[in-house]
Amino acid sequence: MVIRDAQPADLPAITAIYAHHVQHGTGTFEEVAPDEAEMASRLAKVQDHGWAWLVAEQDGEVTGYAYYAQFRDRSAYRFSAEDSIYIRDDIRGQGVGKALVAVLLDRAEAAGFRQMFAVVGDSDNVGSIGLHISLGFRQCGILKAAGLKFGRWVDVVYLQRSLGGGDKDVPG
Repeated sequence: MVIRDAQPADLPAITAIYAHHVQHGTGTFEEVAPDEAEMASRLAKVQDHGWAWLVAEQDGEVTGYAYYAQFRDRSAYRFSAEDSIYIRDDIRGQGVGKALVAVLLDRAEAAGFRQMFAVVGDSDNVGSIGLHISLGFRQCGILKAAGLKFGRWVDVVYLQRSLGGGDKDVPG
């Protein structure tokens, strides 16, 4: 498996992976899958800020992707990031996600971020929750019945991990 920065040529695979999760999963609360042009815009926004958008590639095929962005737009959040990760459905549970998030954590820390948050759709999403816990995240909250998807209420689980010095000092 190779983990590398995403490129425009990866957009068809990225779009297809995300579309599957939108149409069949509760990890995202989007209900209409965005097209390739919209995904290109999202990729550009992340990369234009200098944040990481990575893909995992096996045998020349993109099998998953992950990225981080500033947690919220307001300036006080400039040292806090949120990760997003989506794996091709036929290979979930095979370590691709963990490998992607591990690299994201390193890249975010190197970029000066001090906190990484995971905002996991669905408290039943044990794969994503377990992946994050295995990488040192701690659950820090649950928003009960935060969204309605596929005719049922879905929780949101917040997890957090410190990066670098965390909150031990104030960046200069």
